[in-house]
Amino acid sequence: MAKRPAGGVSRPAGTDTERPSTLRVLVIHGPNLNLLGEREPEVYGRTRLSDIDRGLKELGGELGLEVETFQSNGEGEIVTRIQRARGKADALLINPAAYTHTSVAIRDAIIALGVPTVEVHLSNVYRREPMRHRSTIADIVAGRIMGFGAESYVLALRSVRSLVESSNAKQS
Repeated sequence: MAKRPAGGVSRPAGTDTERPSTLRVLVIHGPNLNLLGEREPEVYGRTRLSDIDRGLKELGGELGLEVETFQSNGEGEIVTRIQRARGKADALLINPAAYTHTSVAIRDAIIALGVPTVEVHLSNVYRREPMRHRSTIADIVAGRIMGFGAESYVLALRSVRSLVESSNAKQS
């Protein structure tokens, strides 16, 4: 992927009125999300991660977004993937899962990425154990969507499109 300007949208010289190129969205799934559909279906539902990813890529195509997905159980791998997206991704959609409540490293990587970010969760964390009520990234993301199962990701991707368009309009 070619390096893009700060606004995330590259345009050929002298074509400010041209429609922007496809926007790139990185979707990151944290630990244990590879077990979706099997692990605690009463909490997380029966939809598998591969189905969520496929749906996001299809919806992304409809919205003019190039969607790349990544899942890892390792905090360091997530941090590395976010860092690799610098200058390449226009937005980040992230479900840090258990790292939501503990990872300063992921928080710092998101700040360094510097693109509109939406935090997403399948369950409503405020209807769960008190330890899940705290998010280390809540104050640095544009928004949080939770509690709608797999549909949370769909809502988040739609919001990412609006966030990037708004961000680009402000920079024009």
